[in-house]
Amino acid sequence: MIVAHEFRIRSFQDVRRALVDRDEIALLDVREEDLHARNHPLFAANLPLSRLELDAPVRLPRRTVPIVVFDDGEGLAARAALRLTELGYTEVALLEGGLRGWHEAGGELFKDVNVPSKAFGELVQSVRHTPSVSAPQLQALLDREADVVVLDARRFDEYQTMNIPGSISVPGAELVLRARQLAPDRATLIVVNCAGRTRSILGAQSLINAGVPNPVVALRNGTIGWTLAGQALAHGGSRRVEPVADDARRLEAADAARVLADRARVGRTSRDEARRWADEAVRTVYRFDVRTPEEYEAGHVPGFRSAPGGELVQEIDMFAPVRGARVILADSDGVRANMSASWLAQMNIEAYVVDGLTAADFGEKGPAPAARRAPAPPVVDEIAPAELVALLQSRGTVVLDFASSPNYVRRHIPGAWFVIRSQLEDALRKLPDAQRYVVTGGGSLLALFVAPELAAATGRPVQVLSGGTAAWIEAGLPVESGDTRMASPRIDHYRRPYEGTDNAHEAMNAYLEWEYGLLAQLSRDGTHGFRVI
Repeated sequence: MIVAHEFRIRSFQDVRRALVDRDEIALLDVREEDLHARNHPLFAANLPLSRLELDAPVRLPRRTVPIVVFDDGEGLAARAALRLTELGYTEVALLEGGLRGWHEAGGELFKDVNVPSKAFGELVQSVRHTPSVSAPQLQALLDREADVVVLDARRFDEYQTMNIPGSISVPGAELVLRARQLAPDRATLIVVNCAGRTRSILGAQSLINAGVPNPVVALRNGTIGWTLAGQALAHGGSRRVEPVADDARRLEAADAARVLADRARVGRTSRDEARRWADEAVRTVYRFDVRTPEEYEAGHVPGFRSAPGGELVQEIDMFAPVRGARVILADSDGVRANMSASWLAQMNIEAYVVDGLTAADFGEKGPAPAARRAPAPPVVDEIAPAELVALLQSRGTVVLDFASSPNYVRRHIPGAWFVIRSQLEDALRKLPDAQRYVVTGGGSLLALFVAPELAAATGRPVQVLSGGTAAWIEAGLPVESGDTRMASPRIDHYRRPYEGTDNAHEAMNAYLEWEYGLLAQLSRDGTHGFRVI
């Protein structure tokens, strides 16, 4: 195994200087997500060692980008550096002292996930004093049937899980485009909510910044605040925004969004220039289509990935982990790209909007193609679901499932063991004796990379279930659920305190207290460069 001294070492001071100067750098935490959420630097992006072959080509599109990897002493960073080098990345370094070294050198450590956007949201609230209402105040308005509309700025699947009764799903980037249609009477109070604080604040402030004439407020603390107030949430909602039918309202929103983007100093570019920048590969360039996933699949500009604008702003560390990169946005209406870019620019990101697009430019249909230069998976022995059924009739076959833990718990092949790739060595000590292994996952792509490692570690034959557990289910074969046969701990997924409907009140209160404390952490950290217009 490659050891640390065979890679360049970059100090806390060196990395911090790059962040402050907005030089390109990808500071990567290669631990699993739950460990990342416990503590990490502000602009550290979580890119687990377990999935590097799948995620790096998409999230790190330029092979010469400066990369700094770290762990917390688990020995993952050197392995990740080696794997990134094998994938063709040429500027890979290790963080001096890892996470502990960062902290001991005076670096601030943050908890949770998507921290840059959440900290930025608190800064916006502090500077702009975004108006808000409490859950009891909103309940009183709804009870007396006041002239109010509640717009849920989260993804539709989050809205369906739990929502404010009577609310409408309007994901963040859609708000300015749709609000005038949803509240045509200027006297109607618009309330924007999310699960916690960030998307409520940014959503409400988007409408205010864009000059929507209605009174606008955020729901203070979102669905968490609603729950803590003892008020019942609705479940399985289906109210979604309709397409904009009024061109005059759309043009009004587009004009306001463009003025706001100009104030935020958003750059302008063209389709051809954006493609040329990406092809030159002298800078990291991310190109995103910020419309809805349905619109994207119906037709998009080649080379652009789907990133609905609200999600992009909320999860910018996931979509664009290279700090100092160019981020280029496109839409078909002149509203969503400009609004999303206005926030990114305030977050100290070099943001551009593509001008001059016509319907003919959105000619590529379906999901985005695989990332260029993605590694070809190893050639391994694959078997069909029916063949696995036959193998399981006799002793000696052990099935290992490398799906995410939530997906494994939801459903898996009967008798399968849950394993995290980065924890394989420890997991093998817990597994029964095997004459052969069959590897699966949600699909089979990750399993193809795992199979040679498992064979080398065990000396046993290893096969991959073709198509993964999805193919097993499509074949009509039985599945089971629950956290049975967990050979690895569930550290691959951080359970958000605002996720789902069964969170403890203590956890929700602690989460809100953490959000309130982000402003002080931002001040101590000093690397963000955020500005609020």
